[in-house]
Amino acid sequence: MNITQIRIDPDPYEPYRLSQGYRVGDLLFISGQTAIDSSGQIVGVGNFDVQGKQTFDNLERVLRAGGSSLRNVIKVTIFLTDMTHFDKIVELRGQRFTPPYPADTIVEVRSLYSPDAMIEIEAIAVADSAAERK
Repeated sequence: MNITQIRIDPDPYEPYRLSQGYRVGDLLFISGQTAIDSSGQIVGVGNFDVQGKQTFDNLERVLRAGGSSLRNVIKVTIFLTDMTHFDKIVELRGQRFTPPYPADTIVEVRSLYSPDAMIEIEAIAVADSAAERK
């Protein structure tokens, strides 16, 4: 089975010694994506709406680099630093994912890698070339 590291350029994760994700056969395992720009700076400090959009944009970018898309995400884990944003994340999921929606776990955490980060999303997806919807 082929194991391939998913790479983007520029890669703001490189200084932290972690991968954006891996493609293992037809499955993609995507590292937690946050609201950072291409230089690794957090966008939308204090603004959940801006951070949520950027986080999904980053997730989509890595999925595309690995040969998949938001359409073929089968499992996400969403970390929030404040569960009062639950309704907003449900709305974002409805905007970015299509039925059938992915399996999902949403948890509140005390903090993420930076005190300014409000959301992080990790995902498992199927490669577009292998996906068959029924």
